[in-house]
Amino acid sequence: MAQRDLKYTRNIGIAAHIDAGKTTTTERILFYTGVNHKMGETHEGASTMDWMEQEAERGITITSAATTCEWKFPMENAKELPETKNYHFNIIDTPGHVDFTVEVNRSLRVLDGLVFLFSAVDGVEPQSETNWRLADNYKVPRIGFVNKMDRQGSNFLGVCQQVKDMLKSNAVPIVLSIGEEADFKGIVDLVKNRAVIWHEDTLGATFDVVDIPDEMKEEARKYRALLIEEVAAYDENLLEKFMEDEDSITEDEVHAALRAAVMDMSIIPMVCGSAFKNKGVQFLLDAVCRYLPSPTDKEGIVGVNPETEEEEIRKPDVKAPFSALAFKIATDPFVGRLAFFRAYSGRLDAGSYVLNNRSGKKERISRIYQMHSNKQKALDFIEAGDIGAAVGFKDIKTGDTLSDEKHPIVLESMDFPDPVIGIAVEPKTKADVDKLGMALAKLAEEDPTFQVKTDEASGQTVISGMGELHLDIIVDRLRREFKVEVSQGEPQVEYKEAVTRKAEHREVYKKQSGGRGKFADIVFTLEPAEEGKEGLEFVSEIKGGNVPKEFIPSVEKGFKMAMQNGPLAGYEVESMKVTLTDGSYHDVDSDQLSFELAAKLGFKNAAKAAKAVIMEPIMKLEVLTPEENMGDIVGDLNRRRGQMSSMGDRAGAKVVKAEVPLSEMFGYVTTLRTLSSGRATSTMEFSHYAETPSHISEEVIAAAKGTANV
Repeated sequence: MAQRDLKYTRNIGIAAHIDAGKTTTTERILFYTGVNHKMGETHEGASTMDWMEQEAERGITITSAATTCEWKFPMENAKELPETKNYHFNIIDTPGHVDFTVEVNRSLRVLDGLVFLFSAVDGVEPQSETNWRLADNYKVPRIGFVNKMDRQGSNFLGVCQQVKDMLKSNAVPIVLSIGEEADFKGIVDLVKNRAVIWHEDTLGATFDVVDIPDEMKEEARKYRALLIEEVAAYDENLLEKFMEDEDSITEDEVHAALRAAVMDMSIIPMVCGSAFKNKGVQFLLDAVCRYLPSPTDKEGIVGVNPETEEEEIRKPDVKAPFSALAFKIATDPFVGRLAFFRAYSGRLDAGSYVLNNRSGKKERISRIYQMHSNKQKALDFIEAGDIGAAVGFKDIKTGDTLSDEKHPIVLESMDFPDPVIGIAVEPKTKADVDKLGMALAKLAEEDPTFQVKTDEASGQTVISGMGELHLDIIVDRLRREFKVEVSQGEPQVEYKEAVTRKAEHREVYKKQSGGRGKFADIVFTLEPAEEGKEGLEFVSEIKGGNVPKEFIPSVEKGFKMAMQNGPLAGYEVESMKVTLTDGSYHDVDSDQLSFELAAKLGFKNAAKAAKAVIMEPIMKLEVLTPEENMGDIVGDLNRRRGQMSSMGDRAGAKVVKAEVPLSEMFGYVTTLRTLSSGRATSTMEFSHYAETPSHISEEVIAAAKGTANV
């Protein structure tokens, strides 16, 4: 395998709301790039990228799949057949369902560019907004692809306007559609000022380059002028040319300025097509080559040297020391555990060692694979800018930095949301007890938003995730992949607890039981943490050794442990501030454990004065409904303690947006179907935690105590 020129590599993701056609688009890309000779269809359960049984059955993507392909740029059968270049693509197809946002999150962290899909009929949908925010977080340049142009009600320019208004971004059409709905047959390329018409009989693999149809010339002139204006506004050199004579700006200058503006996230070029009807996908691939960055377009990735605590930059260069980020762990039935990683610098040979900077231990990478969905191709080595999967490691987790042993570096890791819903599970047979433990550990290792814990009071195993579908899939995987049958309890909301005001407290812990006793005395202030801070903020103001230095870390540890089990119902306390102000000790009886226990007891006893409350997860709900059912749906949401945030129109239907407590939303989809005779749809995602009304708090506390008494 010769070294590739990184300039011709593109690491891209495909993201969108559920059902906008991400997987179908990826299937077309694999067909046109010659990887697949037959197109797999999602609705037939035959797509390459949705390889899990559950994905094929449900027609949705659950896990992000990586694949590799080569594209001859530009589109090959253009009339003037210019010199073509082979571009190497690493593509990650991500899920659209909100329960699997983690897959989008970790994929965006390691990608250089993103193709963002929108449905030409539905436009900007709730999950589009969530994924767009994630892409903004990681500063990923993107191109917009308006798919499903063959569908009734499609409107390319309308969707471009929505992307501008709703996502607050500068969406600029660089094409116009020729025909709409069933008559959609091609596009006008506004940069080259010509039209492309696809051939139906070759599944869109061939096309004609023709003049712009007469009836579209005026519209094309208008939108080309707008495009040139946007590009000129971005590039000062072009602005002068534009003022003198806009026709003097060349095609290459437009491409170069557009590319710079896309990388700067100042312009989002919008293209359109119909992946299902095989139109527009090759043009999209050309746009990816033209406008999205290669690994060399970034100066380097910034990390921290763990030895010096200083920032370092690793350039995307084969000669630099090796550094990579593990962004996903998966279990494969044939090769075992796989760690997907993005190499940012240097080169790694199969069979060599890397340093895991989290654990500080060496890991042997026995084999390296290039992934194509769930199939692997063995590689001898991997170099900067590429994405691969490693096998043979002992302990690598999502977000770990792998580096050259002599040149350690820690790259910025990833943040994942906490689970909001849990269910109790137990194996149906005694023989499955150990198998269940191992299976859950493997699944938790793969998915950072899936957690397993044992309820101390009842001894039950509780699994928590991002939503009912997420947990459904987990239980299904336990049965199929791990051959473990489980009984599951009712879904439970993952409540949290919080202190709401400042309280001072003195806790004296004394125990005399013959011989050496236990003694600790602490005075502290307990209060809510500053907004945006998580965990324990611990401040020691001890003067003059009233509490010896060696005991202060034990006090902090005691408070930290106490936060895992809140004072009201045993739910986790997410954040608080403790200031240790005074205390005393006994020369003989005081030890570290005494001060740790004093902190734990002190927290429980001070919580009442600090007005501890139960916090519940609030979900952002969006319902798309025919107008005649709107009254019933709003009434039902009011009964569920919902707060309406807005009402509007989209695609000939009404949109209701509301914030509703998760505890009121179990089984909502069934109710919604009944209220609307199956015509309304809803999407829901976690928004924030809010204080629970007192009558519900009492029920939650009583339920927790009831479980404890069982």
